[in-house]
Amino acid sequence: MKIVDPSNPIPKYLQISAWLKDLIQSGRFQTGEKLPSEIELSKMCGVNRNTLRQAISKLVAEGMLYKRRGSGTFVSATDDVPLTHRLTRISSFRDDLAELGIRERTRLLKKGLETASDDVARALVLPKGSQVVVIRRLRIGNDTPLIVEESYLPPAMFSRILKMNLTGSLYKLISERFNIVLARSEQNIRAVNLSRQVSRQLRVEEGAAGLFMQSLTFDDNNVPVEMLYSYYRGDKYVFEIEVGHYHLQDEAL
Repeated sequence: MKIVDPSNPIPKYLQISAWLKDLIQSGRFQTGEKLPSEIELSKMCGVNRNTLRQAISKLVAEGMLYKRRGSGTFVSATDDVPLTHRLTRISSFRDDLAELGIRERTRLLKKGLETASDDVARALVLPKGSQVVVIRRLRIGNDTPLIVEESYLPPAMFSRILKMNLTGSLYKLISERFNIVLARSEQNIRAVNLSRQVSRQLRVEEGAAGLFMQSLTFDDNNVPVEMLYSYYRGDKYVFEIEVGHYHLQDEAL
């Protein structure tokens, strides 16, 4: 089996990364499956380990592979199609994926009461040092982890929610079980390098590029009901924003 063609002007590491990508996309290696060791792969490809590591690093940077220290290299995803999150209305992760025909599931990471940070207390109009309901979840599409979410809710309104099933749409739960109209949301988005903890949960390399969105959602009485921190995989998400007309302004004379 000849994987690398020395006469090919394409660098060896790019030939190897293309070969590995073909194996993954053809289903030879499934999401979460471990690749052969670097020694095995370098022998198969007839290259030194440095060249092999270059090829793997390229796919790690693209989000197709991830490394686990002391364990090896694993398949992170089997497709490169970015998911679109539209910022034109309040929508849930489940709604977004259902529109794309993607199978969704949610893993509950933590739920309970915590002391609110100053930023969360201020946003939810709570006294400094107040307790807040915290729900941390991992959102998964077609077995690929996509988002880590941290929801902060006022306990006076939502203490009962901790006894409910939190693996579905939280917005549907709030709307139906608490009779709250989710009227509007203020959102801020910025690029981040994902922390070690979030990277492990999203199965990407530590410090990988990600998107962080802070959403403050209000009911129809303009009362803040949820502060949401969301960490998105940068290789999997595109944000689509709809804007209005451009208004020409008269220049000052």
